[in-house]
Amino acid sequence: MSTLTLGAADEIVDAALKRAQSLGKAVSVAVVDAGGFVISVRRSDGARPLTPDIARAKAYTAAVMQRPGKMLKKWQESQPVFFAQLSQLPGAALPIMATEGSVTIKRDGEIIGGLGIAGGTADEDQQVADDVLQSLGYELEFAAWGVAGTPTGPKQSGTTEAGATDNGTTGNGTTDKGA
Repeated sequence: MSTLTLGAADEIVDAALKRAQSLGKAVSVAVVDAGGFVISVRRSDGARPLTPDIARAKAYTAAVMQRPGKMLKKWQESQPVFFAQLSQLPGAALPIMATEGSVTIKRDGEIIGGLGIAGGTADEDQQVADDVLQSLGYELEFAAWGVAGTPTGPKQSGTTEAGATDNGTTGNGTTDKGA
């Protein structure tokens, strides 16, 4: 079982701050382990005061939900009550934020943490996260919910990003109830 070390987390944070600076953005960056526990959080000069908390929640979401926030977005839109209740669970340390800039950290097929970027636009936060993880050799493909084994690629006609077909069943013929 792989773990995300402090050294690896700091490497991700440093690269993300540098990438955001190249875009002219002041951001906060958070890296958590697979259980959602903080390893490293940094706020760049000029980043808004709330951005570290937003970055932590994004990283937490990506780790504990085991999917990037962008991938969770359609599921959240289709089941808003379910997602609202996730943050109220006794074990939920932070809000669940299904949004851009929330990316699961995966290496050798194993989920080892989450990365959260906050301070740019949604697209900028996502771009920074994806660019950094890809440049450092982390995996960016994840199996759709309800579909075992096959990472998502370009969306196929008739399926949603959550892995459900247009008729409400998952790609394996079972009904997708959101978990």
